Amino acid sequence: MRHIRLIAALLAPLPLGAALPAAAQDAPASAETPAIPVPAALTAEDMPPVPLTLAERARPYLEARGASFAGWDPNARAVLISTRFANVSQLHRVEAPMGARTQISFEAEPVRGSYAPKRGDIILVTKDRGGDEYYQFHTLKEGRLTLLTDGKSRNQLNSWSEDGELIGFSSTRRNGVDSDLYVMNPRDPASARLVHESKGGGWALTGFSPDKKTAYVADYQSVQNLDLYTLDLASGAMTPIGDPAEEIAYGGLAVAPDGSLWVTSDYGADFQQLGRLDPASGVFTPVSRETWDVDSFDLSEDGKTIAYVVNEAGTDRLRLLDVATGKVTRVDALPAGQISGVSFAPWGEIGFAFSSAKSAADVWSLDPKTMKLTRWTQSETGGLDPKTNVEPRIVTTKSFDGLEVSGLLYQPDPAKFKGPRPLIVSVHGGPEGQSTAGFMGRNNYYLNELGIGIFYPNVRGSTGYGKTFVSLDNGPFKREDSVKDMAALIDAVRADPAVDAGKVGLTGGSYGGYMCYAAAVQLKDKLAATQCTVAISNFVSFLENTNPYRQDLRRAEYGDERIPEQRAKLAEISPLTRVNEIEKPMFVITGANDPRVPKSEADQMVAAIRANGGEAWHLVAADEGHGFRKKANSDYAFLAQLMFWQEHLLGK
Repeated sequence: MRHIRLIAALLAPLPLGAALPAAAQDAPASAETPAIPVPAALTAEDMPPVPLTLAERARPYLEARGASFAGWDPNARAVLISTRFANVSQLHRVEAPMGARTQISFEAEPVRGSYAPKRGDIILVTKDRGGDEYYQFHTLKEGRLTLLTDGKSRNQLNSWSEDGELIGFSSTRRNGVDSDLYVMNPRDPASARLVHESKGGGWALTGFSPDKKTAYVADYQSVQNLDLYTLDLASGAMTPIGDPAEEIAYGGLAVAPDGSLWVTSDYGADFQQLGRLDPASGVFTPVSRETWDVDSFDLSEDGKTIAYVVNEAGTDRLRLLDVATGKVTRVDALPAGQISGVSFAPWGEIGFAFSSAKSAADVWSLDPKTMKLTRWTQSETGGLDPKTNVEPRIVTTKSFDGLEVSGLLYQPDPAKFKGPRPLIVSVHGGPEGQSTAGFMGRNNYYLNELGIGIFYPNVRGSTGYGKTFVSLDNGPFKREDSVKDMAALIDAVRADPAVDAGKVGLTGGSYGGYMCYAAAVQLKDKLAATQCTVAISNFVSFLENTNPYRQDLRRAEYGDERIPEQRAKLAEISPLTRVNEIEKPMFVITGANDPRVPKSEADQMVAAIRANGGEAWHLVAADEGHGFRKKANSDYAFLAQLMFWQEHLLGK
């Protein structure tokens, strides 16, 4: 069944950098040392050229790729996948397991897409420009896109009707700010009609009743609070499901063939459970009995089986629920890893993408009757054997107030790399996000080749540990408690005898970039250098300048800069306020088109550090947004980070 994941995954930060070992270092390029060219879209400020020898050493790790599951072709037992063979990810068809990946889209920007359910007569594609996140809808046919939307507003595909006739989507086309709700037959763009005029940027049309007379609507307020409604598509009447004044989070919604609703919710519990929701009374009846979050699910076309994913401390586990009996079957044949895109085919097969420390992201399917797993793709890893990759272990410690916090620690093979080794701490974004155990890609270079460890902390405010944990950093007055968690975790890993406590660096992107700036101020005695990507430097200017549709959503998390008391505290805790305390070198990476964290956040931090006589490299991409998606840009950024860490972690 078609359903919507109500809380979208945040973009991951740019892969962090590493360095070459002392025995095989590459000095920054000089007039006598060949350098790789800077890609046309990049501007490298106050940083040395990248030596060609460095690129040659890292080359195999830059050539790893992965495949994500984009859906089934309902007219054939074929799958649609997204993978990258050139500069950006494109759509490909795979006709049979381990068959050829036949490219069907050929755009300069990354695209996402899916077949119309049941009909399969069109492929609907979304695409933005240069990472600006102003997504437009297109149909894809014979390698060409046909525009369906206005070309300038921000459009988000929310759901398909079960018969594949209609899509529900949100769009800012009315005023550029509010996410109004629309219904359209994508075969006729003139059929688009406004069905709800919204206030705010968190609205989505999450599903249709089987007769397509009613829609189900979500209004996302925060990670802890999402309100659901029924919408009469003829009259426009909106009716709350339950009490909107209650603080309840919903994670996903699916409509069964009989019209009943399945959702994931934390109602009455600390973790999200799978259960039934009565739209008339708002009563949620949990069916799953998991001790961790149910992260995602899908319902079979006949409504008899649900496949759901449980996030067990950062590792995904697949379960099958027999709706009639309530029996749950564990899918234990998959190793620890990450599962995404779970979707039933009309004939009952379950498709998904899976990755682990020892396997790049690839597309798989499961026959729920025989429990047979079938691999559809095997993505290249640059000729390297992924089975040699190391797996993480969980590190836990108590923070300043007794709260237990944890992270994932990857350490190089001690038989190959003797003695204490350098470490890079990599902080996730969000803050409503989580570092999880999947394929490390190019980051395996530091572990396998350089003997540099990597640590991924999950501080308070992270998802995956319950609604109480995720709320502990809310607002400006609790914000720095997460920095204290990071300090406690860094102390814990620095105490490990396998870690060289004097050679620890820290990186992070988005909110993790704020944590990176904050660490440069508050934890400088524990760190050798920092590398901060698409990072918040001043909460006040960030809230004033982030894209208007996002402002109220971010105020719910960080605080409201329009309220004097909160504005004063936001300014106080902003790293830019204490920039004169930054003493260690910093490397900043920025997307010029970033609608989330504007480029101005990086510009003001870099300028202030340099004005104080500090060292600040700055790499800016003119054709990227909140993270780098184009291979040429991300490759250069990765190599520049290697060069940065070589100088500041391993020494010249």
